[in-house]
Amino acid sequence: MKKRPRKRGFPPGAQHPRRPRFSRELAILYEDDAVVAVNKPAGLLAVPVPGSDAPSALSLLSQDLKHRRQRALVVHRIDRFASGVLLFAKTTRDRDALVRQFLAHTPVRQYSAVVRGHLPAKAGTLVHYFRREGMYQKLSTERDRKAARAELNYTVERPLRAASLLRVTLLTGLQNQIRVQFAALGHPVIGDRKYSHDEATERRIARVALHAAHLHFIHPRSGETISVECDLPLDFRSLVQALSPPARGHL
Repeated sequence: MKKRPRKRGFPPGAQHPRRPRFSRELAILYEDDAVVAVNKPAGLLAVPVPGSDAPSALSLLSQDLKHRRQRALVVHRIDRFASGVLLFAKTTRDRDALVRQFLAHTPVRQYSAVVRGHLPAKAGTLVHYFRREGMYQKLSTERDRKAARAELNYTVERPLRAASLLRVTLLTGLQNQIRVQFAALGHPVIGDRKYSHDEATERRIARVALHAAHLHFIHPRSGETISVECDLPLDFRSLVQALSPPARGHL
C-alpha cells in the first residue's frame, strides 16, 4: 500500500497543491482563504502590461478565482523571464499586510541561478547601488540620491563547467537585482541578454537561468510562518546537466 505524500508547510485548513489547471502550466503551490502562491513559468508576465492582451499570472489566476467569488491582488513580482514562486493575496487587508512585510524585506526570498564562471568565494554578500533608467537598472554610487541600495547573499551550490549553480537570498528587492549585481561582477546570469549581450548566443536555455525556488513569509491572519518551495523546471535542470562535469572515472 502506497503512502500518501506528507503535507509540508501548510497550516490547518490549507489546501494541498493541485494539478495545473491553467494554460501555460500555472500551478498552485499553496492556497488558503487569504493567500495563494503559484509557480509562474518563464515567459509569462507576472502582471498585465498596459495596452496589451498578453496573458499574465495575475489575469489567469483572477479568472480562476472569479468563479469562487475571490480576487487575486498583487503582493510582489518576479521577472517575466524568470520562473518560480509568485505570491498573491485575496483581500485588500491581506495584501496590505503582506506588502508591508515585503517593504520591510522580512520575507525570505531565495533563487536558484546559473552564472558564468567561478566566483572567488563559495559564499558572500553583494552590495551595489542602482538608478532606474527606463527599462534598465544602471549601476551608480551611494552618493547618488536617486540610487537605491541592492544587497543579496549567495552560496555556490555546485561548480559547473565554466559556470556556477548558486543559491541567492535577496536582502532587498529591486527589479532585475540578481541579474544586474552578478553582471557587475563579470559573472552574468546565463541567458540574460538584457544585461549581457554575449548571452544572445546561448542555446542551451531560451531564457534567464533564474528561478524563485523558495519563499518564506508570515501569514497575514494567523501569524504562522509559511514556507513555499518550487522545484526547478525542466529547462533549468537540463542546463545544469549540460554544464555538469563528467563523473570521476568516466571519459
